[in-house]
Amino acid sequence: MKEKKKQSKSALNLMDGIEEPPQMNEDLLKQMRKKKGSAEIDLDQLYQGIINGDRVLLSKAITLAESNLEQHQQAARTLVDRCLPHAGKSVRIGVTGVPGVGKSTFIEAMGMHLIAAGHKIAVLAVDPSSQRSKGSILGDKTRMESLSAEANAFIRPSPSSGALGGVARKTRETIVLCEAAGYDIIFVETVGVGQSEIVVKSMTDFFLLLVLAGAGDELQGIKRGIMEMADSIVIHKADEDNLKRAQVKVITYENALHLFPPSDSGWIPKSIDCSSITGYHIPEIWEIIEEYTSFTRNNNFFEHNRQEQEVARLHQTLEEYLRTSFYNNPDIKELIKDFEALIRLRKISPYQAAGELISKHKQK
Repeated sequence: MKEKKKQSKSALNLMDGIEEPPQMNEDLLKQMRKKKGSAEIDLDQLYQGIINGDRVLLSKAITLAESNLEQHQQAARTLVDRCLPHAGKSVRIGVTGVPGVGKSTFIEAMGMHLIAAGHKIAVLAVDPSSQRSKGSILGDKTRMESLSAEANAFIRPSPSSGALGGVARKTRETIVLCEAAGYDIIFVETVGVGQSEIVVKSMTDFFLLLVLAGAGDELQGIKRGIMEMADSIVIHKADEDNLKRAQVKVITYENALHLFPPSDSGWIPKSIDCSSITGYHIPEIWEIIEEYTSFTRNNNFFEHNRQEQEVARLHQTLEEYLRTSFYNNPDIKELIKDFEALIRLRKISPYQAAGELISKHKQK
């Protein structure tokens, strides 16, 4: 007996030729893809936001530049290149000094003074990194409360990530992005004083060293090389009982600075005392910075220094690329583990292992 062909009369069945609609809303699908990281980075949106001074998009762009993901690094390089024509018009000021000298307090006082004068201020406050998490140790610390509330101020704390001198690995790129966003004065606050602070000097126009009035140089860890790099030495916390000591310290440093060899710029460094709490000599310090920029622009050192900074950026980028290329090579990763085991067993020296690893990398 022939089986009759069943015909369904269900209203749920669709006619032939009509495509079944998606089970989920398309907008919801797009949001889910973004959460999974499959959405492309909108560089046009970031670029326009930076040029228009959007602080939220500027923060996102800096986060992109700080990322270690290859996709993010490529996107950040493209974004920085697009922003370069809009950058370079700021005065870059490096601020260093031992922990506790009051770098953040000083920058806030100076920043508020400059904003009142019509400037836009960006502060790149580099926090020390945890050796375990690589994150920022002071990241949850509230700093510069008054300055951070200002519309014309942008403060970006970021972990140093073990970079030389406590300077974040992408600080150079961050400076370009901030300048493109219209910030005409950039402060780079470092972790502390050390020989490696030359890195800060290599990316700023004016290098300012903060010292305490009531402590000796030996207690502050100040080395001669750091003082020689300084364009100005500021004796901080010159208030209340410290004021007289600070005034004596100014003369001491002024005499010491004259004994150092002449700087490449021809500028004679100046010493001054100040108090960020009372505002004492804050305007005068800015006058010193303005005098320095005018002096170095007139003798063409300012532009020469900027050109050398770009050359330094080239070498930093090359070193970073070579380091990333080496350590991200899967074969090299495995070989490193093998050599580490051999070194622990004292079957090979670290120098021999390094030589063999480099040879292997060259062959790839």
